[in-house]
Amino acid sequence: MLITLMLVMFTAIADFMIMMPLASYLMAEFQINTAHFGLLVSSYSLAAGCSALLASSQADRFDRRHALLFCYGGLMLATLACALSNSYVTLLLARVLAGVFGGVLGSISLAIVGDLIPPERRGRAMSWVMLGFSLSAVAGVPLGLWLAAHSGWRLPFLVLTGICAVVALAIYRYIPSVRGHLASLNHEANWLDNYRELLRVPNHWWAVSLTAMLMASGFLVIPFIAPTLIANVGLASEDLMYFYLVGGAATIFSRPMIGRLTDRYPAKKVVAYLVLASFIPIILVTQNLAVSLPWHLAISVLFFIFVSGRFIPSSTMVAAATQPHLRGRLMAFNSAVQNFASGAASLLAGLILTQESNGHLANYGWIGALSCGAGLLAIVVARKIKAVS
Repeated sequence: MLITLMLVMFTAIADFMIMMPLASYLMAEFQINTAHFGLLVSSYSLAAGCSALLASSQADRFDRRHALLFCYGGLMLATLACALSNSYVTLLLARVLAGVFGGVLGSISLAIVGDLIPPERRGRAMSWVMLGFSLSAVAGVPLGLWLAAHSGWRLPFLVLTGICAVVALAIYRYIPSVRGHLASLNHEANWLDNYRELLRVPNHWWAVSLTAMLMASGFLVIPFIAPTLIANVGLASEDLMYFYLVGGAATIFSRPMIGRLTDRYPAKKVVAYLVLASFIPIILVTQNLAVSLPWHLAISVLFFIFVSGRFIPSSTMVAAATQPHLRGRLMAFNSAVQNFASGAASLLAGLILTQESNGHLANYGWIGALSCGAGLLAIVVARKIKAVS
């Protein structure tokens, strides 16, 4: 079950992440600037946020397996639409559609883990599911870059659509029916009552605020790593995939370790140490140091381990911050906040970053400083969250 959920996360994250390393291809083909590309990235996140916000009222009314199958099928069709896009506008619309369905997949998957895995093993279970991020970085993004370099940017989306079809069969086969939360659900409550029940709990607000700060910290920087490495550092496009490959491979080993630490020590302390450690690679990445490829790969390892690793203890804290009959709604609301925060951060970074006449992308260092500031706020917020179940 956990492996299937990991593959769901892998394809969903690959669908989102593949846009960022394809920046140079898309900017060249559609003749768009950094602000337009920032909108391509943020459109997915903002659409995902809207769909997750709607799911915040209704997420606990359905068998979680059925909800997962429905939304995953929608993501598969939207990914195919991306491959068939013939203009910037049609690609933008396809990304919006992908965001509508992809925006709730993470929350459904984590709600399943929260319902079926006991608290004392939940950190390790979360780390297994979140290995999907590592697989995306190790296999999905480098493969997408290789396919784009040899056959154009459309082929990665076509291949991803085929992989989604296989994973959909795995969901049907290996994900059990999850209906235990329906026993304590008030079926007579309307959608507004459901929102009130969810949002009147202060602990829920602290939990989603932690996610917002971490997403803002990460996605101020992440969307423009690839274009700045090419434009500012002079890294060859064919070498770019190694940045994701090596960094993602490191997280295959680091994520289970972070999961064990989350089960052994207070999650809020694990979050704090990971956030502080993440400042080192964030600053190094945004300074665009003129060093050789091996040094950039070392920075990549630190970036992937610490920046992505922060979400294991934070997701564990969010899942534990509510009662089971509210968990689906909280995870959906958390996903909405997550997507709004990442979309807003990507859009803000695209506006701050400016392209000079020689092609150099300026102000990336200031974006790194903002990222660290958001991380410090995350540490403060994490101290306010209480574990409930």
